[in-house]
Amino acid sequence: MGLFSKKKQSKPRISGEVTLEDGETVTVNSIIDCIGDSCPRPQLMTRSALSKAESGDILAVDVDNPTSMEALPPIIVENSGTHLGTIRQSRHWAVVMRKN
Repeated sequence: MGLFSKKKQSKPRISGEVTLEDGETVTVNSIIDCIGDSCPRPQLMTRSALSKAESGDILAVDVDNPTSMEALPPIIVENSGTHLGTIRQSRHWAVVMRKN
């Protein structure tokens, strides 16, 4: 499998509520699964998801690559979103955002 080969297509998972670092609880409309992906795929997937989202939608990107996790907040802001927080899970991070 090449570096930029196509990943098996999966539909975004719908999730429930997530508690942010400040204690606020938000309902996530969809989760973008980028587990196992490296740059630039998580950034491209985030950009695509934000472009398709409705204003006010809450999205989360699951990512296990530290470099990708750090690169997502600027991508969110550049694509009409607000970074709500990054939540550390057992084996990945959930980067939570709201479409403006």
